[in-house]
Amino acid sequence: MRDGYIRAAAAAPLIRVADCEHNTARIMERMDEAAALGAQLLALPELCLTGYTCADLFLQETLTERAAAGVAELAAHSRSTGNMITVAGFPLRLGGKLYNCAAVLQGGGLLGITAKTWLPNYSEFYEMRWFARPPRQEESIRFLQWEIPFGPGQIFQAEGMENFAFGVEICEDLWVSAPPSIRLAQAGARLIVNLSAGNEAIGKAEYRRQLVSGQSARLFCGYIYAAAGAGESTTDTVFAGHHLIAENGKILAEAELFDNKMIVADLDVNLLTAERQKNTSFYPGAPDSPSIGRRCFPPGTSDGKGELIRPLSPRPFVPESATDRRSRCQNIMTMQAEGLAARARYTGARRLLTGLSGGLDSTLALIVMCRAADLLAMPRADLLAVSMPCFGTSERTERNARELALRAGADFKVVDIRAAVRGHLADIGHSGTVFDRTFENAQARERTQVLMDMANSADALTVGTGDLSELALGWCTYNGDHMSMYGVNAGVPKTLVSYLVETEEQICRERGELEMAAVLADIRATPISPELLPAVDGRLSQKTEDEIGPYVLNDFFLYYVVRFGFRPRKVHRLAIQAFKGEYPPDELREALARFYRRFFSQQFKRSCLPDGPKIGSVTLSPRGDWRMPSDASAALWLAETEKL
Repeated sequence: MRDGYIRAAAAAPLIRVADCEHNTARIMERMDEAAALGAQLLALPELCLTGYTCADLFLQETLTERAAAGVAELAAHSRSTGNMITVAGFPLRLGGKLYNCAAVLQGGGLLGITAKTWLPNYSEFYEMRWFARPPRQEESIRFLQWEIPFGPGQIFQAEGMENFAFGVEICEDLWVSAPPSIRLAQAGARLIVNLSAGNEAIGKAEYRRQLVSGQSARLFCGYIYAAAGAGESTTDTVFAGHHLIAENGKILAEAELFDNKMIVADLDVNLLTAERQKNTSFYPGAPDSPSIGRRCFPPGTSDGKGELIRPLSPRPFVPESATDRRSRCQNIMTMQAEGLAARARYTGARRLLTGLSGGLDSTLALIVMCRAADLLAMPRADLLAVSMPCFGTSERTERNARELALRAGADFKVVDIRAAVRGHLADIGHSGTVFDRTFENAQARERTQVLMDMANSADALTVGTGDLSELALGWCTYNGDHMSMYGVNAGVPKTLVSYLVETEEQICRERGELEMAAVLADIRATPISPELLPAVDGRLSQKTEDEIGPYVLNDFFLYYVVRFGFRPRKVHRLAIQAFKGEYPPDELREALARFYRRFFSQQFKRSCLPDGPKIGSVTLSPRGDWRMPSDASAALWLAETEKL
């Protein structure tokens, strides 16, 4: 279980109704297939040893006796699948009653039997005709050669691995108002296995997907759902084999309806544990409650060094689907504009002002200002866009800033700060010919002074442009571009900024505003630069990513370090897979070390940020989601990174 990943599989054997011998053989084939894929946990459908649609044949002793023999055969076969856990459904005759059960098998043995709590008896379901509800408390029973626990509330846990713990519920148990998985999760189960035989109907797959996703989100758990498929009786119903594997609200793997293929995904139980730890609303129940039994099992020997089977985007902040991306970008800009409009109303500001450089961040700030002005019924002429050219300003960005403000209808001002910066440098004894940190920061602070003073004189609110990635890396001048009266981009990572601007570009094209769209396209194509070192022949001489590394890497690290608290080894492993063929492992290690050094050393800048709207699950506001001492040492993280 290296780095906390558990490989889970869900599959349906191609059964014959009431043919236990055939079904046992088909289940063994599925077990072998899952083991060959490195699965540590295999879920099979409800009553798969007999078929769910046996109806009154369940009352035949011949069927239930052969099903029990099938369990013994599967247990024996589990010796050949290593330490993989197999969970399979069968009918259990016990004490004069029949129960809808799940057998948990491993290493030649039977770890336990759980029973279905809620028996549907409506519409096409008649389970109470054949099955009984299990006892509320776990009890020990004799089944074949095993003395094992029986009941609905059991947790199966890997020896020495608290995070590898799972519970089982069966089909309808998920569809009720208080599923058994709630108690199981509160008692420590990180994974829930559901053996199901829900039939298919129009719209049911979407609802089932929502149930599985929602339950995994509410319980901060992994949810493995195995559904009955081909071979079930089609007298009045059909079964589609709609398997699902979800983690913390996200679907990691999903079977196509009627496809009958196995699905596999790597679930991150360490991530789930971290989420539970962080969320104070998740309150664990008493782990020693008499209604919850525990059974330990050997965890297996998989070292997990291979590639992970799970969705892994190199741009975790950016939706991969173009449709989802556009919708997300629209929502983000609306959130930014609503926050800015509310702040303007509260302060009574008559105008909104920003520094417009012709770069991505200030372009996004102006787009948000336009939207906020519309919400406030404020004339676009009351938007002040100030260009402050200095030593590093290029002809391209200066031209784009002017054109952008013109097309947006903003009041465009130019304040050339070259003379002011030279005078200031002379005042403090700087030659102005040494291009050091003082030379660069003097320009940023002069710009902020100009903006603040102009805002005062125009009764305006100064809108900040700095984004989330810059704040994470400290790529801003303290009390320079670091400061504003409201930072609309503070929750937006750099890899997302370009897509936000692109969305506005698309909207402009659709409205026939082709000149505005062309400007936005050229701004997106301009290299990212602070424009602080002197331009050469009117062109940029400085590129940000040459200094701090690619933003695509920094944002990837930011997401997994801050959102989930992953250790360096795990972040590096994910990066190797996400950027395979693009960045070699050694380069990723160096980039990760650089990220940690900057992230830790620059906290003092984040400790006094201006207000700005929270946009996503990663934010660095000192008043919101991120609290960190400015003097914290990065030694532990860097030491582990150096060993990678």
